Amino acid sequence: MNKKSHTPLAHISKRKVLPWYASWGIRLTGIVLAFIFCAIVTMLVTGENPIQIYATMLYGAFGTPRKSWVMGQETAILLCVSLALTPAFRMRFWNLGGEGQILIGGLACAACMILLGDKVPNAALILIMLIGSMAAGAVWAMIPAIAKAKWNTNETLFTLMMNYVATQLVAYYIIIWEVPKGSGKIGIINQSTEAGWLPQVGPSKYFLNILIVAILTALVYVYMNYSKQGYEIAVVGESEKTARYVGIKVEKVIIRTLILSGALCGLAGFLLVPGTNHTITTTIAGGRGFTAVMVAWLAKFNPIAMIFSSLLLAFFGRGSNEISTVFGLNQSFSDILTGIVLFFIIGSEFFINYQIHFRKSTAKEGK
Repeated sequence: MNKKSHTPLAHISKRKVLPWYASWGIRLTGIVLAFIFCAIVTMLVTGENPIQIYATMLYGAFGTPRKSWVMGQETAILLCVSLALTPAFRMRFWNLGGEGQILIGGLACAACMILLGDKVPNAALILIMLIGSMAAGAVWAMIPAIAKAKWNTNETLFTLMMNYVATQLVAYYIIIWEVPKGSGKIGIINQSTEAGWLPQVGPSKYFLNILIVAILTALVYVYMNYSKQGYEIAVVGESEKTARYVGIKVEKVIIRTLILSGALCGLAGFLLVPGTNHTITTTIAGGRGFTAVMVAWLAKFNPIAMIFSSLLLAFFGRGSNEISTVFGLNQSFSDILTGIVLFFIIGSEFFINYQIHFRKSTAKEGK
């Protein structure tokens, strides 16, 4: 009589902590596989060879000086939002409201440009816009922070719903400020006077944004790793009970950290409205509030590593858009390629944290 073994062919176990070079080796493998798979999918759709596909992606990101500056700008804005979300994430406060906080910060800038553009000097106007955008983002983040600290609400759902409220607020004011009436859009704000526009510094209008985010990256790195507040954030993230035991006021840390997070998202809105687009729309955040979650997670909340993860995702975004344009495909194809990339990146994290053990021999026959 034969007995069949019910032992599974494979089982999964959690890995011990891998050294950094092994972890990044797995991530690099995932990125390479993502490149290959994107090329295969594009080949099947367009009939082009892989070399042409990769050349198109590179041209889309770095093909001309202007494209390179735009690429730097996209990376900088994405990095700014990722830095904004990092303190909250380190504290295990899952703030998914970055999109709404960017919109509210941008709305505050647009309001200042429209209402004060011809009333105050440009330098004073820019300062007012900077303070207003960061304050608006901070207030928008403080609302779910207080609810979490006082009543232990679900911050993921709360901050996510705040995004929809922010979108409708922006849509409401666009209708009020629309030019011409009935157009459903504002257009370029102060196009003739450029009141409230950030000045061009250096070789490109994007250089100032990139410089601001570079300074911000250094400041956030120091804040998270060498300040008392950064230490408190880390302790609260590890264990709220431990934090309370050592005398840390957890509710105060939650509210303070979310105010900082929202203020930095408001800064991103400031960089977008007067620094880049010179207008406000309901889509000005461009999904960066959600993409930044992936950037921060991939970099393990390390501000320096976020530079490279932001660059990677920005490159894939610009490259896939270029492929869609050159080969006459619609925006959905660009989103498909981005989804493939994210799938492989997430998959690489699985293999960093877990390993699969395969059974070496088949079931033995017995009586």
